[in-house]
Amino acid sequence: MSLLRKIIHVDMDCFYAAIEIRENPQLQGKAVAVGGSAERRGVLTTCNYEARKFGLHSAMSSAQAMKRCPNLILLPVNMPLYRQVSQQIHQIFRRYTDIIEPISLDEAYLDVTHCKQHSGSATWIAQAIRQAIYEELKLTASAGIAPLKFLAKIASDQNKPNGQFIIAPEQVDQFILNLPLKKIPGVGRVTNEKLNHLGLKTCADIQKSDLPFLVFHFGKFGQRLWDLSHGIDPRPVEPNRIRKSLAVENTLLKDIDSLAEAEKIISDLFHKLVYRIQRNYEDKPLHEFKKLGIKLKFDDFTQTTLEQSTDGLSFEWFIQLLHKIWQRREGRKVRLIGLSIHLPEKNRIQQLNLWE
Repeated sequence: MSLLRKIIHVDMDCFYAAIEIRENPQLQGKAVAVGGSAERRGVLTTCNYEARKFGLHSAMSSAQAMKRCPNLILLPVNMPLYRQVSQQIHQIFRRYTDIIEPISLDEAYLDVTHCKQHSGSATWIAQAIRQAIYEELKLTASAGIAPLKFLAKIASDQNKPNGQFIIAPEQVDQFILNLPLKKIPGVGRVTNEKLNHLGLKTCADIQKSDLPFLVFHFGKFGQRLWDLSHGIDPRPVEPNRIRKSLAVENTLLKDIDSLAEAEKIISDLFHKLVYRIQRNYEDKPLHEFKKLGIKLKFDDFTQTTLEQSTDGLSFEWFIQLLHKIWQRREGRKVRLIGLSIHLPEKNRIQQLNLWE
């Protein structure tokens, strides 16, 4: 039944930077990034393709970005403008479907299964949406079309920028068979290295593997890998999903038992968490995110979490939480570290209204 669904994943190209360049055409052809100040531990929320030639990427610290690309034009985040443009994009989506699940200001899933326009062709609908975004807003978008959510997301990255890619129902099995595991959402660099170390590089390798083996090495994510590698993704497009928290985590390539090593990992995770906040809640100062959490998973696959109300988000608070939760290790090695924040109630309302 799921193969009958028509799902489009729309992903704007270098969204924040593209808007800034549209507003100031003199920036065209130059390395442009949007993000926090280098002096205030800021991170890049996005950068254009000229900047990426220097190895810059989202979530990189602004200070490191300036070192790699001295001529980088680093602009502050203008969230009100980005939200306004996001709403305009949403109005274009609404011409075709009301079943829209926003992931962030610049990407969303659309279920167009029952859309009658363009003869019901999801491919033509995606093309029409991208064309309208370009003609009306002077911005480019990429799109992926597939019967499963995770495949639609993967497809939207196939022909970036300003392109689209379709995975038809009859192509799903073959596409998944040849799909590199590193392209599956949630498989980061460390997880991919661990998969490669275990001799697992494609979904075909997972299909030949055993589920207990995957769960042993990857916990719950092992089950997800198994499902997606077998084309199992029944998740619907959810228009009313409310985000209550943000979290980042790192499954380590090698288990650790050193507090100093854990502190270095916390530093990397903190930058990623700040990036996600700045990307979606830049108009909210960090001190408004007061409830922080930390998670450790041990080599015996048990895990523990610790949450605490603070006077606001800071690297120092997470280090304090790490020192407290580290006492629960009891000689075990750590295989995963995660950081999280709870969104204040008003931020949850804001999440609801991202596309309203």
